[in-house]
Amino acid sequence: MSFSTSLSAVVEGLQVDLIHVEADVSNGLPVFHMVGYLSSEVREAGERVRTAIKNSGFSYPAKRTVINLSPATLRKRGASFDLPIAVSILAALDQIPTGNFEECLVIGELGLNGQVKKVPGILPIVMKAVEHGITRCIVPRENAAEAALVKGVTVIGVDSLRETAALLQGKVQKSSCEAEVLSGTADDEADGEGLPDFSELQGQENVRRAAEIAVAGGHNLLMIGPPGSGKSMTAKCIAGILPPLDEKESMEITKIYSVLGMVDERAPLIRKRPFREVHHTVTRAALIGGGTVPRPGEISLAHEGVLFLDELPEFKKSVLEVLRQPLEERSIQISRTYGNYRFPANFMLVAAMNPCPCGCYPDMEKCTCTPAQIQTYLGRISRPFLDRIDLCAEAPRVNYRDLAAPQRRECSSDIRKRVAGARKIQAERYRGTDISSNSMLRGKDLNRYCPLGKKEENLMERAFSVMNLTARGCHRIIKTARTIADMDGEERIRERHLKEALCYRMVDEKYWRR
Repeated sequence: MSFSTSLSAVVEGLQVDLIHVEADVSNGLPVFHMVGYLSSEVREAGERVRTAIKNSGFSYPAKRTVINLSPATLRKRGASFDLPIAVSILAALDQIPTGNFEECLVIGELGLNGQVKKVPGILPIVMKAVEHGITRCIVPRENAAEAALVKGVTVIGVDSLRETAALLQGKVQKSSCEAEVLSGTADDEADGEGLPDFSELQGQENVRRAAEIAVAGGHNLLMIGPPGSGKSMTAKCIAGILPPLDEKESMEITKIYSVLGMVDERAPLIRKRPFREVHHTVTRAALIGGGTVPRPGEISLAHEGVLFLDELPEFKKSVLEVLRQPLEERSIQISRTYGNYRFPANFMLVAAMNPCPCGCYPDMEKCTCTPAQIQTYLGRISRPFLDRIDLCAEAPRVNYRDLAAPQRRECSSDIRKRVAGARKIQAERYRGTDISSNSMLRGKDLNRYCPLGKKEENLMERAFSVMNLTARGCHRIIKTARTIADMDGEERIRERHLKEALCYRMVDEKYWRR
């Protein structure tokens, strides 16, 4: 037999497409030719595969070899086609029976000695294989635990081309190669280990309260205050009170990290919500994703978790403005000439900033900035961007008494239990919908899930006029009030809940009022 084909896959963004790796070995000039819209790293597979076959002890006669990766209209990238190409060649040379290829996907990079190396994106590839009825997946041993997270498929981890061939020849028992899942266990009590604890944060009761409300409803939070007032520490404490992930969320997050090659091969399943802290020198492509070959950015790495931006005005305004659409749509759409890519971005934004370049405004006795400098500094944050912030909390300078005689304060584990309780209420309320938290409510959902009484309607009408609110700002206040009501165990939003939510919108008016 001179022709054989095996099944593999390619990842573009987060999209996976199945690829048929066809090999034809026939008499003729001894050339190795590859076709199928290939990138340079895929074309280099020819040298790797031929050398790996020879060093693995297989015979490779001097014949004409043509490799086609189909469909030819899809761009092929990466080194993950090495193993399926080698397997197809060996099958075409009748050194491997082709019958064992049925309903089997093969993927992996080859070293020159025939060793199979791990590749990124295994999890979404195996998930795609299951959708198409594939029952077996042969993957690198280092990727086996990650691939075995997917149910409904037999995952076989291999170390070398020789082992792969022996498996397909039936010389190795399948059970000896099957992967073991080492995903770890979910331990809610251990989620906050190694993180700053809210019990270590002295003073700042208002900021603590705002942080708890923000996490309980998945709302965006902005903290304003002088340097050293505990803004950054509060943000890092938030990582310790995030609610636990369910299985679907864990798999979705792990899928993103898998594409970027950022999963732990021993415990691949991500069980903690991500907390991503981004430096102000970040570029737009690094933040939202993109590049020549589009890849997920920081907002996608923070999916179902927190994105923390410290020193917010130091970020380029053009970088901050690209966050406006993802904060509303909870996803990012990237368009290129050869395709469109969609990356999830359902994250909670936490930001911190000084009120002026020196950090002392509005204390004019200490502030050394001119009015023009203050206006320019605050002007780096646009009103449309601020309109997407649900809670804005002021962090005043900490008193010496709080540091010299610290009080025993509530720890993160206690706060996390309340947050989990509020999230449980929301999960029950939105069961059967695509909404998981109050922050995800759309305008059309407010009448159903956030009905207001007559007194509450009058309060919001007055606030809308006095505070010059936009429709988006008004909706965000109601959603925040819904979260506060959930934390109080109230089925309906009361006037006191709206008043507290309104208080968190007055701080930005204090600094950005025109």
